[in-house]
Formats: sequence, C-alpha cells, structure tokens
Amino acid sequence: MEFSKLGNSGLTVSKIAYGNWINHGGKVNEDTANDCVKAALDVGITTFDTADVYSDTIAEEVLGRSLKGIRRESIELCTKVCHPTGPGKNDRGLSRKHIIENCNASLKRLQTDYIDVYYAHRFDTTTPLEETMLAFADLVRQGKVLYLGVSEWTSEQITRGAALARELNIPLIASQPQYSMLWRVIETDVIPTCQREGLGQVVWSPLAQGILTGKYQPGKPLPNQSRANSDAGKPFFQKLVQRWMSDDVLTAIQKLNPIAQETNLTLSQLAVAWVLQNPAVSSAIIGASNPEQIRENVIASSVKLQPEILDQIDSVLKGFVEYDPSKTG
Repeated sequence: MEFSKLGNSGLTVSKIAYGNWINHGGKVNEDTANDCVKAALDVGITTFDTADVYSDTIAEEVLGRSLKGIRRESIELCTKVCHPTGPGKNDRGLSRKHIIENCNASLKRLQTDYIDVYYAHRFDTTTPLEETMLAFADLVRQGKVLYLGVSEWTSEQITRGAALARELNIPLIASQPQYSMLWRVIETDVIPTCQREGLGQVVWSPLAQGILTGKYQPGKPLPNQSRANSDAGKPFFQKLVQRWMSDDVLTAIQKLNPIAQETNLTLSQLAVAWVLQNPAVSSAIIGASNPEQIRENVIASSVKLQPEILDQIDSVLKGFVEYDPSKTG
C-alpha cells in the first residue's frame, strides 16, 4: 500500500480507501462486510469512508462493529452529513442542528470518540454557509472532528468555504468528488481551486460504478450478481450510470482490455491506477462485495502508468468522457 498526505495537511491517508456506500447494510451481508474490512486492513488500507445516510444509517453501524478492537490511532475514519436521515424538516441539510445532532449520532454508530475527516456531503443552498462552518468549527474545537472536507462542491462553493475556514482557523483539507476515466468534470475548475486552497481529492467511483470493470458487455443482459441487478444498487445505478450503458460506450470500454493487459493489470486495476496518476488525488475510494475485489484493486496504489498508456486510454474513450464542470454536484 502506498500513502499520501491529504491536501496541505499533516494527515496521512492510504492511496486506496475502503468505502461502504452500498455494501454495508445493503448489498452484502454483515459477515461478508466484516471479511471485506479485514481484507482491507490486511492489505494496508488505513482510510475508511462512510456516511450517515448510507443504507439508512446501517452502514455506519456495520463499519463500527467491523472495526471494533482495531487500534483507533492506526486508521482514518471518515463520514459525512447533509442528506436526509429521518422524516423531520431538520433531518437534512447543513444547519447547525442537523450537523451537531448527526455528528453525535455518527460517533455512536461508529463506536468512536472522534471522526478524522467529516465531510459536508453536498452544498446546502438553504442554510447560510457561515452557520454551517461555525457548527463544524465547534465540533473541531470539541475534539469530535479532526479535519473537514466537502463532497461534490463547485469551485465557487469551495472558495467560499475555504475563506470561512481560514477565518475560523479550522482545517478544511479534502474534497470528495466523483472522478474516473469517464467522468472528469473536476479537472477544469475544482482541482485548480482545491490546489490553491490546500484541499486534496479523495475521489469516489473510480470504476464508474462498475462500468470500468468491463463486466457489462454490449448487447448482453446485466450480470446476475452485479450492482446494477441488486436491490440496493439499482436506484443509484439508474441515476449515475445509465448514461454509459449504450453499446457504443460499452464497446469502447472493452477496447481498454488490451491496454490493461499491456500493463499487466486487470481493467479494474487500470481504472483505479488511472485516477491515482493525477497528482491532485490523494486517495481513491473503492467498495467491494467480496474480499478478493479489495486484494485485486489495492495493487493499483503502486502503479505508475506511462504517458503513452494514458494517451491510448484517451484515444479509446474519445467522445465518451464527460468534462462539463457544471455537472459537479
């Protein structure tokens, strides 16, 4: 496992982070989830990512149980707040009430005294940003949160948040956007802004929700055991991935296989390695429905792709990559 500093902070994170967006409490059972966490620890992953909303809060509970007994100082535990976690009007957003209440609830579910990186899961247009950042500042000063991050914020929103963080003297160090060979919307604005403000990228969906594994074949039905065919995965798959399910895109992805073979990698390893070639990316979040997927993809942390390989990838995917920065969020 390779490691990097997160943004301009002193926090070290593993270049591969383990995420349990769908798996814990969703697609796989708890025993398998425990096995996945054990496999992640065994291969050197120290950074674990979840959110209060994942699997209706169950994901945090399962992760907390899976990590019980692990030396807390040896891992970086990250979670998020913003999305609805209950039926009430205040059970969502980035108001002071929701942030404080949900941080306390996350700490309980995760069975920990503090969160290493606490993310604003989205930007909340209905709450003054000053209120949001003050609530985060209080959590930092109370020792419940060590560092702050944002997820899917635009460059303008990041600039405003960073200015308030400096004013409040609190560490805003991470941005968590979607990023993959197929989805590069952060390259134009978000990455330059984060580099200026000292935020590192912890990217989600480097495999484009499984599309870049090559398991979805043009002209063929969805695999039975795939996320796209699972009850937990279908809603997210339809929202995030349907744009890539045309035969033209799937055919192009199959053409990446010879490139992966040329580098002695699987297609999944190539896709994860690709995002890590960007020096702005501190870590890539991977999920897994079985331990072997973790053992396979962690190899990407130490891969260096040659410029000609990157050029070949761009050539194969030309016309299918999304770059529009307005699609952030």
